[in-house]
Amino acid sequence: MTTPTPDEPPAPKPAPATGPAAEAALPRSTVTVARFADYAGAQQAVDYLSDNGFPVERTAIIGTDLRLVENVLGRLTIGRAAVAGLASGAWFGLFIGILFTLFSSASWIGILITTILIGALWGAVFGAIAHAMTGGRRDFTSRSSLQAGEYAVTAEAEVAEEARVLITRMTWRSAH
Repeated sequence: MTTPTPDEPPAPKPAPATGPAAEAALPRSTVTVARFADYAGAQQAVDYLSDNGFPVERTAIIGTDLRLVENVLGRLTIGRAAVAGLASGAWFGLFIGILFTLFSSASWIGILITTILIGALWGAVFGAIAHAMTGGRRDFTSRSSLQAGEYAVTAEAEVAEEARVLITRMTWRSAH
């Protein structure tokens, strides 16, 4: 290991990062300028800011009090699982068939029909087997969504008062 001698200049220090990437990395002070019960209201407020020339790239819509809501759509039977697998398998078969037709000189329609049918068959088989293997632990279909209890529109501190004035004007006009 060598040590620098007094005659050698010290190693240069890296220059601080500049530009948009550095600006994005620095946390900015934000202020909540309005709160809304639904996303549509918050979106309408930001749209109003945009329509009035406000720099909307300095705003954010933040959902708080998040909860996961799972809506049960119906009962899942082996038959329904097989039909879902059949549909997925048919799409996969279509994809494979298109790839085969690109590199084959045979009848393209025959290749497509064959691969779709084979994909549908295997999809139905695998769908039914996969559902049967769950042992009845999840015999329903559902759709999950993330919902917020409240939506806050925030703006950077330097422009927050301007945003607050514009949103107040928007709500005042819609009330009268």
